[in-house]
Order: sequence, then structure tokens, then C-alpha cells
Amino acid sequence: MAQPLFSIITITFNAATTLPATLRSVEEQTFTNYEYIVVDGASRDNTVALVEASQLPVRMVSEPDKGLYDAMNKGLKMATGEYLIFLNAGDSFHAPDTLQRVAEAIGNNRPGVVYGETAIVDANRNFLMMRRLQAPEKLSWRSFKQGMLVCHQAFIARRDIAPLYDLKYRYSADVDWCIRCMKQTDELLNTHLTLIDYLNEGETTRHHRASLKERFAVMCHHYGTISTALRHIGFALRYAIARAQGRA
Repeated sequence: MAQPLFSIITITFNAATTLPATLRSVEEQTFTNYEYIVVDGASRDNTVALVEASQLPVRMVSEPDKGLYDAMNKGLKMATGEYLIFLNAGDSFHAPDTLQRVAEAIGNNRPGVVYGETAIVDANRNFLMMRRLQAPEKLSWRSFKQGMLVCHQAFIARRDIAPLYDLKYRYSADVDWCIRCMKQTDELLNTHLTLIDYLNEGETTRHHRASLKERFAVMCHHYGTISTALRHIGFALRYAIARAQGRA
């Protein structure tokens, strides 16, 4: 079977400071069977010029949008690849051979979802820590009852099972999207690789409280209100105990 074609989608808005690391990580990939799509929200800084000056085979649209997930939907509709990778401005592939190793892991099996681990880095690309929630050995749509165990950027979905993002969620449509993708497949592959370097900032971080409320609504929708509420009481108790013991 032919090598998988990846659609790498980057969303930008006034991202001239953070975008270079993202562009560089795509340029450095040893595996080149990909298309690169940039959806820009009519940036007023040097973002568009940086994309145009890159050596990447890029398709770009720059126009006003209704927010992050509206832009992601535009990118999804533009995509023609077999697999989708959302790599937002400031985030990067962990290593130059990341795509190559993902393609090798996919092989001829073509699983519906491919996933891995995420490293957290600072603005200077220095490693800070691994993401607190680790990818489970076996993943299913029920796994996210315990939280978003796989970072959105390290969650690679086959395009034919991927829905559009639900725009009623402003901060947590990615959680809902991942769950809906997983509901479409029983074939989910753990690469056992660190796939992404995630910049330690972003829309969700800046709106943490609103994001948590939306995530609770997403989980109630997929897993039921009572079970979700009971589970979150357990989360809160464990956090309170950890704080009391000086571990939080």
C-alpha cells in the first residue's frame, strides 16, 4: 500500500513570534508525503509574510474567521490527505523523523486514530516536562472519561472519520471532536512516541475556567451528567488531598 498522505494544518492569528518554530519543524521532516495548510485569521503582523517566505509546499487562506475552531473547520475542508494533524502556531513536531516514524507505525493497517505523547516546552523551545496526562496503552472513546488523555496535536485522525468541529464550544471543541472521532473507529494505534512539542501557553490556558466548564459540558453530553458529576467530585477530592500533602 502507498505511504499515507498527511494533511498538516496550522491555525494562525498574529503569530509572527511563535510561528517560526512550527514552520521550521515541518521543513525539517524527513518524511515529505504531506500537504501543508495554513488558515490565518487576517493577521495584522508578519505572519503571512513568514508563511510565504518558507520553503514549504503550503496552501494558505488569510481572512477573518469566527474563532479557532471555525478556522480548523476551514482547514479540515481544504484537506485532501488520508490523515489530519493539527499543528498550531507555536507547537512543533518533536523530532525531524516524527512523521517518518508515524508513517512506519501506520504501515498497511490504516488505523482510524494514531496517537502518542506530548512534551511541554517554553518559548525558547526548552523542555519543561512531559504532559501530565499520559496516553493510555489502549485508547477508546470511553477513555476521555478520565480527562483528555491525549493532546489534540498528538491525536492523528483519519480524515474519512473526522467530523467538523462543533462551534457551540468556544474553548473545548477539540475534546468533543476527539471523542466523536474515536466513536467512529475501533482501530486506535499507540505509537509509543513523543510526537509533539507543545508551547506552554494558548487560548485554553488563558481561559482556563471557561475551558473547564465547557469540558464538563462535553463530558456530560458523551458520558452522562450523573456519572460525570460523580467523577469530577472524585477528581476534586484527589486534588484537595494532594494539595494538603504538598504534592499539587
